[in-house]
Amino acid sequence: MQIPQINRHQLKFPDPNSANEDGIVAWGGDLTPSRLIKAYQSGIFPWYGKDEPIIWWSTNPRLIMELDDFKLSKSLKKSMKKFEYKFDTNFKEVITRCGSKQRNDQNGTWIQKEIIDAYVELHNLGVAHSVESYLDGKLVGGAYGLVVGKVFCGESMFADVSDASKSAFATLVHHLKIWGYDFIDCQVPTNHLKSLGAKEVSRDYFLERLNRVNFDKIEHFWEIREN
Repeated sequence: MQIPQINRHQLKFPDPNSANEDGIVAWGGDLTPSRLIKAYQSGIFPWYGKDEPIIWWSTNPRLIMELDDFKLSKSLKKSMKKFEYKFDTNFKEVITRCGSKQRNDQNGTWIQKEIIDAYVELHNLGVAHSVESYLDGKLVGGAYGLVVGKVFCGESMFADVSDASKSAFATLVHHLKIWGYDFIDCQVPTNHLKSLGAKEVSRDYFLERLNRVNFDKIEHFWEIREN
């Protein structure tokens, strides 16, 4: 199967169901805000390595987190008490730290400078957001992603101390429920996220859920609320 190339002058993606067996939909294009937003609205996301062209994916199966399925263990609930949490206070630092973390299942990082710049621009537009864990005033963990309708599309997490990222993620889940979100798109299946309650679903099911809530607007201010 020949993978189609994105036309830089058109905001158009192939049908995500046309992806090859690995989940690749297309390659090329750019990371402008309009293209990125269009991609996520279509159930497609960029993921590629250094010195590679931009590669666009729609994986099958897809990993999602139903907000009510998040597993808050007793040990995590206890750990959460030691951190302070903030939203959107230090977005660029969070995405940069996510990119600098060494991961056992990856050779290098896909969060390169052009990715950081693109998502910081989305953050400045109010589309991308971060949740952050602080210990003694120091940023020690966090996660970031972007919003498509009632879906939060999670991108990456980092932790410098034990449970810092999981605690941030738990805080995110808690507030997404308050704000009326439907689910979190976790994209690629990982054992870590499955252990927190995420589940694999078919691409067809994911796209149906995404299309159902894609353009619903939610009014909130992305700040910690006492609930």
